Amino acid sequence: MPDDKDRNLKKQWVGAEKYIQLGITLPAATFIGWAIGAALDHWLHTHWISIVGLLLGIAAGFVQLIRIGMSAGTKD
Repeated sequence: MPDDKDRNLKKQWVGAEKYIQLGITLPAATFIGWAIGAALDHWLHTHWISIVGLLLGIAAGFVQLIRIGMSAGTKD
């Protein structure tokens, strides 16, 4: 019987991890895109690449968010 409780608890933690990952993915991708753009701006002495990096980071974050959300619904 303890094995059944352990499996159930593990399932709950894995489920919680998927939702925590959803909350971290978008801000992390946005920040990383902006940071790479800002570094390129500094290196190339421009002012517009950080905006492009920000937009690409947001787009990548949404793509990953959708991927995680779709996989969370199919793998129960």
